[in-house]
Amino acid sequence: MEPPSASPRAGRGPWQELLLAGLTLNLWNPPTTAQVTVESVPPNAAEGKDVLLRVLNLPGDLLGYWFRGKSVETNNRIVSYVVNTQVIPGHAHSGRETAYPNGSLLFQNITLKDTGYYTLQIITNDIQVEQVPGQLRVFHKRSTTGLPVGSIIGIALGVLIGVALMATLAYFLLCTRTGRPCPSQQLHIPGLLAQPHERGSYIPGITTP
Repeated sequence: MEPPSASPRAGRGPWQELLLAGLTLNLWNPPTTAQVTVESVPPNAAEGKDVLLRVLNLPGDLLGYWFRGKSVETNNRIVSYVVNTQVIPGHAHSGRETAYPNGSLLFQNITLKDTGYYTLQIITNDIQVEQVPGQLRVFHKRSTTGLPVGSIIGIALGVLIGVALMATLAYFLLCTRTGRPCPSQQLHIPGLLAQPHERGSYIPGITTP
């Protein structure tokens, strides 16, 4: 009787089985290319500042287009470019946009009208077309306190008038209680219509002699 033939698995340890399984998975699942994304830097910007639509994971040697809005129509094209080679302004170019070799788009001196969506269209060497959305958020420029300049001025004037009114009332009360002569028989309060008072007339908190 002939001895049984050796099995192909004979003499193979558990670690060898795991190694073989890992190699098989790598052959069936090749590494995928990272997805192209667009982010705004900074995410929110005040008008008059510069903002960058930064492109991440952009493959090299391709043709790209930047469009204003979600539509890739010719009239909405800001720039077209070949990565690391050439940049051509489009119909929607305002003179404030600059395309970088890595595909990122810089906006200088942004305005509230720049708020909205933008679309990056890329065409790879194997004629694959992909559209990647981006967005700019622009807010109205305010003072460092977060209040409009006109409101700050109004508050300051109100405080000054209030302080002056309180100082005037305190001075006349002091004159009344101590019997010291006051420089005037008439109390002038900003914002109030002052009329001459006869002797012995009464003003709340103050009695004229």
